Amino acid sequence: MTHSFLFRSHLPGILAMAAIVVASNILVQFLLGNWLTWGALTYPLAFLVTDVMNRVYGAAAARRVVWAGFAVGVTCSLIGTQIMLQGDGYSFPAVTLRVALGSGLAFLSAQMLDVALFDRLRDGAWWRAPLASTLVGSTLDTALFFTIAFSATLSFIEPGNDTSWATEALPLLGVGPMVPLWVSLAVADWSVKLALALLALAPFRAIVRRLTA
Repeated sequence: MTHSFLFRSHLPGILAMAAIVVASNILVQFLLGNWLTWGALTYPLAFLVTDVMNRVYGAAAARRVVWAGFAVGVTCSLIGTQIMLQGDGYSFPAVTLRVALGSGLAFLSAQMLDVALFDRLRDGAWWRAPLASTLVGSTLDTALFFTIAFSATLSFIEPGNDTSWATEALPLLGVGPMVPLWVSLAVADWSVKLALALLALAPFRAIVRRLTA
C-alpha cells in the first residue's frame, strides 16, 4: 500500500477528527443548560470517526487519525493557555493547564482504548464493536478529564488555578445527593455520550456501507 493511497484514504478521517476537536474546544466554553456545554454534543463524534476508520481501514489507520486529533487538540490547548481573558477585575487564561492536561490525556487514552477494544470485537455482530468500544472509551474519557481538570485532590498540578467553583457542594444534577459541582457536570456529560453512542450506530452503519461498497 503506497503512501499516496494511505494519505488519500485517511485524509477525510483526519480532517473530520481535526474539525471535531477544534469545534469542541470552542463550543466547550458555551453553556447548554445548567450541566452541559455545547461541546458535549460535538466531541462524541470523535468516537464515530475512529470507529469508521477502524472498520474500513483497520486499527493502524484509526490510530493515525487519533494521533492527528491529539496533535490538533494539544495545539489548540497550547494556544488557549497563552490567550488571557479579562473578568471580575483580573486576568485568566482561556485554557488552564489542568484543563489542557485533562483534555489531552483523556482524549488519547479513551480513543486508543476504543481502537483496541473495537479491534478485539470486530468479528462479532456489526453493532457490538462500535457500541462497546464507544461506551467504554466515553466512560474513561469523562472520568479522566473531569477528575484531572477539577478534582480538589489534584489541585497540586496547578496551585494557582482556583477551581473552587467546580468543587462547590451541590445536589447531584440539582436533585440528588450533595456532591462537588464537577461530578454533576461529569455525569451529565457522560449521559450525553452514552445516548449519542446509541444514536451513532445508524450513521456508522451507513458510512461504512458507503465506503466499502
